[in-house]
Amino acid sequence: MRKILFLWCISMVYISNAHSQILEPVKWSYSAKKTSGTTAIIYIKATIDKGWHLYSQTPSDGGPTATQFTFFTSKSFSKIGKTIEPKPITKFEPAFFMEISYFENSVIFQQKVMLLAKDVVIKCNVEFMACNDKKCLPPSVKEFRVPVKR
Repeated sequence: MRKILFLWCISMVYISNAHSQILEPVKWSYSAKKTSGTTAIIYIKATIDKGWHLYSQTPSDGGPTATQFTFFTSKSFSKIGKTIEPKPITKFEPAFFMEISYFENSVIFQQKVMLLAKDVVIKCNVEFMACNDKKCLPPSVKEFRVPVKR
C-alpha cells in the first residue's frame, strides 16, 4: 500500500509540474471608449513577457503567423476601417531568413466601431503567434467580449 501511495504522490507532482509549465508569454486585455454618441474605439492591449515577440498584422510569406483580429458581425455595431497598430520593430530574423515586423513589451491595437444599439457587446477573436530567440509557440486564439454602452 505504501508503494502505491508513493507512486501516486510522485505522479501528482509530475502532473502538477507539467500543468504549470504551459507558456503564455502574451497577456491580453481590452477596453472601449466612446468617441461620440454613435462611435467608439476598442483598445486591445497585448502585454508581452521579456524576451518574447508578438508579430505584426502585416503577413510575411514563409514567416510567422501574423496577428489577426476577427470581429464577429452583429446588428448592434459595424466596424469602421481596419484594426490599426503602432509602428512595429522591423528586423531581419535569422529563424525565418527574412525581415519580420513585431512588437516587444506591449502594444495596443485599435478598432473604430459604429454603435447601432444602446448596449453593445463586441465579440472578437485574436489569432497570434509568439516567439523568443530559442523557440516559437504554435498560433493561439483568444476570444474577447467588449461591452460598450451608448
